[in-house]
Amino acid sequence: MTLKVVGAGLPRTATESLRDAFATLLGAPVHHLRDIPGHPYVLGQQWSVALAGGTPDWDEIYDGYVGGFDWPSALFWRELAAHYPASLVVLSTRDSADTWLESMEATVLPVARACAPEDWIGGRDLAVMMERFAGTADWDDRAVLGAAYDAWVAGVRADVAPARLLDWQVGDGWEPLCSALDVPVPDAAFPWLNRREDWLY
Repeated sequence: MTLKVVGAGLPRTATESLRDAFATLLGAPVHHLRDIPGHPYVLGQQWSVALAGGTPDWDEIYDGYVGGFDWPSALFWRELAAHYPASLVVLSTRDSADTWLESMEATVLPVARACAPEDWIGGRDLAVMMERFAGTADWDDRAVLGAAYDAWVAGVRADVAPARLLDWQVGDGWEPLCSALDVPVPDAAFPWLNRREDWLY
């Protein structure tokens, strides 16, 4: 099995909804942070290699999966897009960096702050991912994160060929996904999951 879909969208851009939607459309599991037993603090040896700047065994990580969404997958979308050159790259976004930050502040950021101190003993992979995304260990700053969000979105749009990129915004639903895959729109409602009020890492 090979990856058919690479998610380049950041957390809190409906990545879990997209995971379930593409699993339905492609008929096979799609990888998400929640699939990693030690998430979000301990992601395992292969992801530790990737976060340290090495090259993990992508085929082993994604064995049995047809796609990957959310972190840590999205942090390595360039590597994955190169390793799986026939894959569709999906950039999921919010309507602004401010909207994204509000959702992050209510969900992910408090969890990341908990493991940020050097003396934290429960695993620091979430903090390491925040550092990688922001480009600095001083990531816990609204201006830094907002700028990183805008740069991330612009980078994906600039670096992926238009024919390969699905630029999808929260709220778009089934139609753009089905059009990109050239498959019918399911009769079922789009799986809106992990809303802010229901969030649980």
